Amino acid sequence: MSEQLLLSRRGFIKAAGIAAGYAAVGFPLARPVLADEPDFVGQRQESVYKADANVYKIRKSQDNPMVQKLYDDKDGFLHDGPCGHMSHHLLHTHYVDRSASIQNLKSKGVELAV
Repeated sequence: MSEQLLLSRRGFIKAAGIAAGYAAVGFPLARPVLADEPDFVGQRQESVYKADANVYKIRKSQDNPMVQKLYDDKDGFLHDGPCGHMSHHLLHTHYVDRSASIQNLKSKGVELAV
């Protein structure tokens, strides 16, 4: 038998009172904040890009002179170029889905600080 959420009359009245109070007071106060959020996100994004441009002279890995030298060295181990087998093997990352093992640990009662 599935568990059901049972509310007493007192619990229902409390929940309804909180919902009504939020609807009357909370939502009108939250509305301006929600309206300003897209503008804030855009401003934050713009400031991060400006800070990166000021701090980092080389922002793309392919523009890094050290990486270019690795590819230009004809006797080096990356002589097959940016899209070669060795560069792909050494410089690219691969995604491994570990969600099943995390769920397994959680089912055993292990608490993870993620």
